[in-house]
Amino acid sequence: MFVQQDPNLIQLNSAGQLKHFLTTEGLSREMLTEILDTADSFVDMNAQQVKKVPLLRGKTLVNLFFEASTRTASTFELAAKRLSADVLNLNIKTSSTSKGETLKDTLMTMEAMHSDMFVVRHSESGAAHYIASNVTPHVAVINAGDGRHAHPTQAMLDMLTIRQHKGAFEPLSVAIVGDILHSRVARSQIHALRTLGVSDIRVIAPTTLLPRHIEALGVTVFTDMKQGLKDVDVVMMLRLQKERMQSALLPSESEFYNLYGLTEEKLKLTHPDSIVMHPGPINRGVEIETSVADGPKSMILKQVTNGIAVRMAVMSMAMGGQMTEHQARRESE
Repeated sequence: MFVQQDPNLIQLNSAGQLKHFLTTEGLSREMLTEILDTADSFVDMNAQQVKKVPLLRGKTLVNLFFEASTRTASTFELAAKRLSADVLNLNIKTSSTSKGETLKDTLMTMEAMHSDMFVVRHSESGAAHYIASNVTPHVAVINAGDGRHAHPTQAMLDMLTIRQHKGAFEPLSVAIVGDILHSRVARSQIHALRTLGVSDIRVIAPTTLLPRHIEALGVTVFTDMKQGLKDVDVVMMLRLQKERMQSALLPSESEFYNLYGLTEEKLKLTHPDSIVMHPGPINRGVEIETSVADGPKSMILKQVTNGIAVRMAVMSMAMGGQMTEHQARRESE
């Protein structure tokens, strides 16, 4: 476990601009809205025949994935290439870290190659904060998921999807369903939803998959899915993270599906104009019925599309914030 500093001491530069993106926690509503607005401009660009802009031309991005994720890694790579950056994907399994080299030594090696941005995914909470605290000042760090702590770009692509289909956040009721205990996505979603003005945030899960004191985050807890789904506008399903479960927290997947899987029947309890979301990968017949995942209320594929735009937005903003900070330091010397 890495020791975490106050994220905003290192997330923002002296002018209040984004220079790292480590967590949604603590960022202002104005900053989150700026990310969404910037991403919106890239959504339109990604639909065009020519999908490249020169915003990061000459910059080098390194994907440091200490934990596997095909979906997240590929969308970050695609986003960087659409910004005209050069991309290096570091294969951690064959890298020097698997041979005993420390994380700090790996960072110094990447910095010596004149890298400009690290996208970090790690199984330990706080890893991205540690890296952002130890890199040279010109390097931007984006958290692509750390332990159970945070997955901020996933949360922001979810926020973009909600805003596109629902408009204002304030009147919404949002339910987050499933493996809350092991989910970094849920934590980032909750922080973002609260900051953007959603007052009715519900978490629905069996008691064995609920973190202690989760109510302190400003959510209402339901262990009965039917009660929790009543009249909600947005249903955000979560994947059962069996790889993180250290003991038998569930009797069986079939029982979980019966009680907490999103079926057509349970979906009828939500608002008539409700939407369904899932960060992926989907376990069909465990968390969600196939007809719901592929149905008219499903925004799952839209989330993937929006992920590219959000990651383009965050990378361009962080790189801009780093360059502004670097210029300010040079002028003060």
